[in-house]
Amino acid sequence: METLPPRSRRRSELRPGQWVIAGLGGLLVIYYGLPLIALLITQSPAEIGQRLADAQVRSAALVSLAAAGTTTVLSALLGAPLAYGLARGDARWTTPVTALVVLPLVFPPIVSGMLLLSVFGPSTWIGSASTAAGMPLTRSFAAVVLAQTFVASPFTVITAKSAFEGVPRRYEQASRLLGTSRWTTLRRVTLPLAGPGVVAGLLLTFARSMGEFGATLMVAYYPRTLPVQIWVAFTTLGLDNAFPVAVVLAVLSILVLVLLNRLRPNAWE
Repeated sequence: METLPPRSRRRSELRPGQWVIAGLGGLLVIYYGLPLIALLITQSPAEIGQRLADAQVRSAALVSLAAAGTTTVLSALLGAPLAYGLARGDARWTTPVTALVVLPLVFPPIVSGMLLLSVFGPSTWIGSASTAAGMPLTRSFAAVVLAQTFVASPFTVITAKSAFEGVPRRYEQASRLLGTSRWTTLRRVTLPLAGPGVVAGLLLTFARSMGEFGATLMVAYYPRTLPVQIWVAFTTLGLDNAFPVAVVLAVLSILVLVLLNRLRPNAWE
């Protein structure tokens, strides 16, 4: 049986080209990590606590949590069925629909906000009708959810689609041969196997919603979310006052990443 050489020996056997590749990749990893480390070590717990005691910051945190939670629920209710249809549907319609789902991920967030204003803005018939009905779709909690759903829900659809595609069809066919209905097969076979992937997509949607800024700023400056509050603190009081609030979002993102890896170690594959 062939045995691997010791690690020190393998390291010494790296060719010059491999050292160059490792060095270039390492530079990018350092570039990713340095800003996060600087953010976390330059802010004392006392400063963070002082800023979090501010009523505006607490209000923004509650709005962000409520809106991101609502967006995640909407993404589950609407995105999971769409993902299943895309995973099991005919390529003639799933390919263009998948491209449409991905579009909000590649749009600049400001452009997404402009597009939403062109549909739900106060001068449109939808916006006018909603305002007349007492539920304005701009400068409101509903507007925050609309912006976050447009930008973040594709994470649920794409990740869940990949999870459904990973379920072997022979399991579903075997279930149907045993006489179970399509709905029962979906509930008892497909969903349990694809569940971790679907939940991973929902976690990504929640994290992206918490950090959403550009589209939200365009459609709902009020009520303020945490990213908008960070922007206001930065432009009015300076960088030092914005940092403690940014730490909250950074810690939350790290927690989501930890949950994601515990739930699905290969979530990025």
